[in-house]
Formats: sequence, C-alpha cells, structure tokens
Amino acid sequence: MKITFLGHASLSIHVKGVNILVDPFITGNPNASNINIEELAADYILITHAHQDHILDVETIAKKTGAKIVSNYEIVNHYGNLGIEGHPMNHGGQWNFDFGTVKYVNAIHTSSFPDGSYGGQPGGFVIEGEHKNIYIAGDTALTYDMKLISMQTKLDLAILPIGDNFTMGVDDAIIASDFVDCDKILGYHFDTFGYIEIDHDAAKRKFFEKEKDLMLLEIGEFIEL
Repeated sequence: MKITFLGHASLSIHVKGVNILVDPFITGNPNASNINIEELAADYILITHAHQDHILDVETIAKKTGAKIVSNYEIVNHYGNLGIEGHPMNHGGQWNFDFGTVKYVNAIHTSSFPDGSYGGQPGGFVIEGEHKNIYIAGDTALTYDMKLISMQTKLDLAILPIGDNFTMGVDDAIIASDFVDCDKILGYHFDTFGYIEIDHDAAKRKFFEKEKDLMLLEIGEFIEL
C-alpha cells in the first residue's frame, strides 16, 4: 500500500493495482502547486464530507478518470446528479471493494456543500486491505467512538487531522491514537491556512514522548506500508 500526501487532507492511495483519491482539494491549495490534477490516476474517490476544502477537484477528476465516488448517501446523490457514478454508504456500514473492505465510521464535524446545501453527515473510513489496515479520520473532533475501531480492526496506520481549530489538534490526536490502538500516525489537515498552522517539531516531539511516531509528509511525498 502506497500513500501519497497531496496537501491539506488530500491523499492518493495505491493498493492492489487500484488508485484511490481521498478528499481532493488541490487546485485551491497554493501549497500544492506542484501537483497536477491532470496527471492523477483515480479508480475511486473517497469523500469524508462536503466542505469545499475536501471536494474542490472531485468533479473534474471524476469526469476525467471515470472514478467512482464513495461517500455518504447525500454526497453520492449530489455527484450522481452530475452524471458521476458512486457507491453510497452510511455510518457503521461496510462494503467489499476490489481493493479491500471499506467501513464508513463516525466523525464529529459539519458537512455542507459550498452553496450551503446539505452534505449529509461527515465520516471517516477504515480500509482493510489484503495485508494492511488504515484509518482515515476525516475532519473530526476527538470522539470516544474511535475506540470501536480498535475492537474490530488492528490498524497499521491512523491518518489523523492535527491542525486544531476546525478539527482535533495534536494533543487530542495523541489520545485518538490511543483510542484506535495505533502508534503509527500520519498527520494531515494542517498548515494550509492560518487557522491550522502548526509547529512541526513540537508536534513530533509530543508524539515521540508518548512513544508514538508522527509522520508529517511534504506535499508529493509518500510512504509505503
């Protein structure tokens, strides 16, 4: 499983020959100017919620690549009305895709499209691949529901927002890593704009002091599990 950070909360995941994008917000992020959405491969696009900083490039990429949208019922219907195929989910449900099993899990946040219309309830994704399992939290506060994940899935990586203000910050993300019983963390949703700028060294030090590994990738950098 190869995971590339595309900036903000955007990810590219390659597993079993399948390309998955998560929350593509690239053309509106000046920090991601090195990423060309015309060159991104996508078989699926996973969307955690409908805010603009998570869906900005969905329509363009989906229509170019033929990618299938995976998200909550309301978001999938929204893109269905634009002629884009999707697979609707809701909290607690899971489905076996060709790249692995996906479960749509709780997140505490809001969800509305840029025009103010209802974007369903926000969520995160637990992906169980053939050899590796990951949790993509989406935009969320710390929630005790995270404990349910570790009761069912042994994670190899937890991808957690750490920018604070709109989501968890570093301190709550450390607790979240305890709740999901995973000490290998990829931080995201940080530094894109002033409200969520963080001190990288301080954040890594706090995780290290709790015997955890916080990875903060440069945009375009990747890890392999």
